[in-house]
Amino acid sequence: MSGPLQGHVCVVTGASRGVGRGIALQLCQAGANVYITGRNRDTLRDAAKEAQARGGRCVPVVCDSSQEDQVRSLFDQVEREQQGRLDLLVNNAYAGVQTIISHLKKPFWECPASMWDDINDAGLRGHYLCSVYGARLMVPAGRGLIVVISSPGGLRYLFNVPYGVGKAACDRLAADCAQELRGTGVSYVSLWPGLVQTELLKEQMNRVATTLNHQLGGHFGSGETPEMSGRCVVALATDPQIGTLSGRVLPSCDLARRYGLRDVDGRPVTNYLSISSVLSQVPGLAWLARYVPSFLPMPKWILTLATGKF
Repeated sequence: MSGPLQGHVCVVTGASRGVGRGIALQLCQAGANVYITGRNRDTLRDAAKEAQARGGRCVPVVCDSSQEDQVRSLFDQVEREQQGRLDLLVNNAYAGVQTIISHLKKPFWECPASMWDDINDAGLRGHYLCSVYGARLMVPAGRGLIVVISSPGGLRYLFNVPYGVGKAACDRLAADCAQELRGTGVSYVSLWPGLVQTELLKEQMNRVATTLNHQLGGHFGSGETPEMSGRCVVALATDPQIGTLSGRVLPSCDLARRYGLRDVDGRPVTNYLSISSVLSQVPGLAWLARYVPSFLPMPKWILTLATGKF
């Protein structure tokens, strides 16, 4: 099956399920050769079979992104099997969801200190490791795109301290790597999906629905499917002007408008950075949200000032 990414070589980390799986499905549907990673061989193989059924080719590789020797082995395999070609790397591996859910609404001093490692070992250090080894294939070829999956938690408090620090660091990783990649033909961006209806969150909503839905702003029912992130990644990977976006944070709702995307179930993508959406999450101002048209975007400079860093 042909597609806009026919012949492209891609790596998606943490693709057994959730956002990573959704991205792999869309990349295969676009005709790419996709290497997917995860720590569980069985769930990884299941995801690979599902992705390959869409088209393209999907290769499951058991890899813990927090272990440099395993990351090195992954990219050695890609280099060997694809004659050194790598067009796209999506840094998505994340091992902290269960830890976050287990310690909802607890301040950092009441949580185990190891929560930092649970959230930011694979989910931040691993992204850097993969970026290093991925760039070593892309830069000599003079082309490529690296995407790190982040979230609005990098801009404002969400869930807990390690989560927010890690996501802010992911955004900075994209910006600083893009700075050093300038002129090489390789781009690096940070993608913010909206609230995503992953398999794990759906399971947990049945168990801790009230607490979790409050943390998610009560918007879980209107969340994106995992494949929406995949549609964003395909659009970015096929954009001939991707270099103009390098180093930037790219919210899925902005990309949906830029590329004319809808979710795979036909729904429009919720503009979670609209003025009404932002107001709905601010204590004391939520009542104003119902009076503001949902299509009005919140200026990015206001969002930056609202973080209160200065």
